[in-house]
Amino acid sequence: MSQANGADGAPTAPAASKPTAVIAVLAFAGITVSLMQTVIIPIVPRLPELLGTSAAQAAWVVTATLLAGAVATPVAGRLGDMYGKRRVLLVSLGLLIAGSVLAALSSSLMPMVVARALQGLAAGVIPLGISVMRDTVPAERLGSATAAMSASLGVGGALGLPASALLVEYADWHMLFWAAAAVGAVATVLVLVAVPESSVRSGGRFDLVGALGLSAALVCLLLGVSKGADWGWTSPTILGLFAAAVVVLFAWGAWELRSPRPLVDLRVTARPQVLMTNAASLVFGFSMFAMSLVLPQILQLPEATGYGLGQGLFQVGLVMAPSGLVMMAMAPVSSRLSRAAGPRTTLMAGAVVVAVGYGLATVLTAAPWQLVIVSSTIGAGIGLAYGAMPALIMAAVPVSQTAAANSLNTLMRAVGTSVSSAVAGVLLAHMTVPFAGTAVPSPEAFRTVLAVAGGAAVVALVVAAFIPGRRAATEDSAPAGDGREKEAAAGV
Repeated sequence: MSQANGADGAPTAPAASKPTAVIAVLAFAGITVSLMQTVIIPIVPRLPELLGTSAAQAAWVVTATLLAGAVATPVAGRLGDMYGKRRVLLVSLGLLIAGSVLAALSSSLMPMVVARALQGLAAGVIPLGISVMRDTVPAERLGSATAAMSASLGVGGALGLPASALLVEYADWHMLFWAAAAVGAVATVLVLVAVPESSVRSGGRFDLVGALGLSAALVCLLLGVSKGADWGWTSPTILGLFAAAVVVLFAWGAWELRSPRPLVDLRVTARPQVLMTNAASLVFGFSMFAMSLVLPQILQLPEATGYGLGQGLFQVGLVMAPSGLVMMAMAPVSSRLSRAAGPRTTLMAGAVVVAVGYGLATVLTAAPWQLVIVSSTIGAGIGLAYGAMPALIMAAVPVSQTAAANSLNTLMRAVGTSVSSAVAGVLLAHMTVPFAGTAVPSPEAFRTVLAVAGGAAVVALVVAAFIPGRRAATEDSAPAGDGREKEAAAGV
């Protein structure tokens, strides 16, 4: 395939001959990766028994995926910009398949931890997919395409829970991972067949020092956040991890500013549109994850508590699944609203809808159908916002840095969800009532977490209001490329 050049001499990407197939395949790949976050939920309480270990050690099966995903996301984005986004996407899917097969063959702790880490290394697929779309999908379809890809993160998580719960109920637990490997293999074949490689590459030498520095900072931060409740928030280990994260992050920033080919171009990241969008993404990630923490617990608590609904895990999945479908359904709505009023307005609208959803949660928790309404409302807001974020980022960065910039934005959301999990965990653990000889979260605990999440959505609204408008964003970005950036800045 020949390489075309834009008006400024920069290489442009080959247009996909079948953009609908590209969009569908990349969205399916995104859903496949997001499934890895929920595939293990049905067996988490049984992990100590299944792996012959303690509950504290078994928690590493979940933590390993979080840490690996945080490290892999920015690294995969930069490698994609340098060596080809489709190529790195395929490597990521290969790691997912390898991790799934290893997990399917595992019956002890260490192989399972390694397997889950390999699955986590595929986390860069979604930002890579968004970047592939920018390079290969026609400009008039780019907005809805990236919105669908971004929403796939929530879709996979919502649909994976009932599917995995049903599988565990009727088959051996190892089948969860054989099924994950099969889905990953299908996604890989589809990408090979339908997705073209982009000719837009930044080249240069990979910033290994920057990658190691950012990885060390993220591991220290997220390990402290995820283990704070278990090890003690004021313990020397946790405080040391947080201190190390700050020191390493500052040292990493100094290195990146001096590096000729940085892992993350901090000067681009500091542009107002990129900086404020990433800040809004972090707060938004905090807000949206509370739904996944609180609603399943309300559904599963016994009815004898007076506020629990006594549902099984499969029923919980059925209640939560519509939110994922709503997220995907909102992708074209997000695109149309962004085209008409700009992606900043869409992001703000999403924050408002999420805040309304959490407001409904204060009065609609007495029946499963009520929680369907709550989760679907929040899902609609997430779908709007997640569709706007890539448009805001891509309108402000050079085309050669698309994958790295989208990966950093995805990372900000992941950090927000991790902090949300920690904060909600503390609140639910300390605001309890006795029941059947044990302590369970009180109704006030659930209301408090929901109120905090709703407040975070309002904060995201305020932060989004400071994102530069269309004209400022277009003038500020001035990226090299094929003209798509101007259309993205206009809401495409």
